Amino acid sequence: MSSNMGKGRRWRRGFRSVCALAAVLVGSVLPAQANSLTERGHALVEFNCGSCHAIGKTDKSTHPDAPAFRTLSKRYPITDIEEALAEGISTGHPDMREWVASPDQIEAIIAYIGSVQQP
Repeated sequence: MSSNMGKGRRWRRGFRSVCALAAVLVGSVLPAQANSLTERGHALVEFNCGSCHAIGKTDKSTHPDAPAFRTLSKRYPITDIEEALAEGISTGHPDMREWVASPDQIEAIIAYIGSVQQP
């Protein structure tokens, strides 16, 4: 293997690591600016999920396979989402990216999702 190929692989690996770290930092710093638990949860789902899912009480999902968050309790208990968030959601609609939430983030997300559920 030439030394140039090794450098290219190391660069790509380093670049991916920097991108992953940036995503974690943005995902954890941005919502920390919100005041209440529910507001932090809203900021988290808006940043991490809002490009595909309807996250509010009346909006529409932009991805056809992404369920609206306000209807999740009709599918299963909201608390069941906690484990998926802690382990990293890697299933769902085909374009869904994997994301692992911290315990504080999970608490905020569950609080927000609970606040938008339809009766």
